[in-house]
Amino acid sequence: MGTNTRAKGEAGSIVAIIAGTKTEQVIDKLFKIPSSKRNKVKGITLDMANTIKLIVKKCFPKATQVTDRFHVQKLALDEHMEYVKNLGSF
Repeated sequence: MGTNTRAKGEAGSIVAIIAGTKTEQVIDKLFKIPSSKRNKVKGITLDMANTIKLIVKKCFPKATQVTDRFHVQKLALDEHMEYVKNLGSF
């Protein structure tokens, strides 16, 4: 799903919703948006999936990629919990 943050949840907030996760299918759909519009995208927040990073790199080459905070925090917490769990095995 793509959103326009300037719309602040009002009309025009949702730019695109694309079904599927296959990289080439999503890229094909996004390439239907003129490059003049795609090149205006300044930033994209994404999860840590490499497929999404590839899609963004190909379709929005001028956009800055930012990993969303939830996934970073979850990764850090999971690693911390694994560390704590392993403390008892020494």
